[in-house]
Amino acid sequence: MTAVAAAPAELEPQHAAIVSATLPLIGARIDDITTEFYRRMFDNHPELLRNLFNRGNQAQGAQQRALAASIATFATHLVDPALPHPAELLSRIGHKHASLGVTADQYPVVHEHLFAAIVAVLGADTVTGEVAAAWDRVYWMMAQTLIDIERDLYACAGVADGDVYRRARVVSRVDDPSGAVLLTVRSVVGDFPKFRPGQYVSVGVTMPDGARQLRQYSLVNAPGTEELTFAVKPVGATEGQPAGEVSTWIAANVCVGDLLDVTVPFGDLPAPTGGQPLVLISAGIGITPMIGILEFLVAEAPQSSVHVLHADRGDLCHPLRERQHELVAQLPNGSLDIWYEDGLTGGQAGVHPGLLTLDGLEFPATAEIYLCGNNGFVQAVRAQLMARDVPGARVHSELFSPNDWLLS
Repeated sequence: MTAVAAAPAELEPQHAAIVSATLPLIGARIDDITTEFYRRMFDNHPELLRNLFNRGNQAQGAQQRALAASIATFATHLVDPALPHPAELLSRIGHKHASLGVTADQYPVVHEHLFAAIVAVLGADTVTGEVAAAWDRVYWMMAQTLIDIERDLYACAGVADGDVYRRARVVSRVDDPSGAVLLTVRSVVGDFPKFRPGQYVSVGVTMPDGARQLRQYSLVNAPGTEELTFAVKPVGATEGQPAGEVSTWIAANVCVGDLLDVTVPFGDLPAPTGGQPLVLISAGIGITPMIGILEFLVAEAPQSSVHVLHADRGDLCHPLRERQHELVAQLPNGSLDIWYEDGLTGGQAGVHPGLLTLDGLEFPATAEIYLCGNNGFVQAVRAQLMARDVPGARVHSELFSPNDWLLS
């Protein structure tokens, strides 16, 4: 179920010159533009906010920043072909779109309100016909690339475009000591397609106000079964950030026997082959794709060399802690290092106080590195890897947020 974004075609010279000249202006006002865009689109299509977009991300401005940064990143690469093309960024976005059932007919809706927002923010005197035509070309080049990726993903999954949701029954619920909830579901009609370790599903639930909200959760069971298991960690409210709406509701309400809307799996983390040494680095609930990879290795490639690194606030917050230890113990060439920010290590071997650091750790030069956690954690670890001159092509990152551009 893999789709690779082709390098975008080059802009026509006249369009490239205009985009290059106006990119600083667009970039300076891009947050205003995307805020105005979402306001216009949701005013005209309120069902999109209720039934497709993440209301929490919208309230915090995360989705607006992600769209702005993605378009700016794409345009920057178009006007300077010497820069690496943003194929990986587009692939990640395409997988997330496919997991939400996005289809080609939704792109003109985005186009209409995005360009109305650009004119509203910058003014018609600035957005001349030539400027509009150049940025129109940028938009449709990006949109067509994503449409092609998503169509390929749907074809590989054996589904019609956008037809990704399946009714699934909860057959098991396990409450982890960390507060996470492990749900195992089975499709009511037919089976889910095969999935790769590290992939995720979108889960749709109807909230008390009638809105159908969607969230994505990594699969934590070994591939090859008729069931899907994913972990849900309720997110508590913090200063400036409300509690996680969907995860909190699922943890409080979903029981064995309930029905959920669950998509076929997507996600572009490359599948481990079992031949290359691996380094799995995670923080918090970012452990979930790593558990899926470990389950795969235990079942299919137990002789793999794998070094597992995990960071958490403390052992009581550490999701799937016991399962992580069990899986690593089943790998003769596996090792585990853990960092607890609260400094309470219990005197356990391999458990360190403070923040995760790569200092003093040695990895094979050919190791494939998988990385998952919040934005700050992923960026901090990537900086440590860059300082070690680890090639970017060997670092495979996953973010549980709409900020894929941070990985570009």
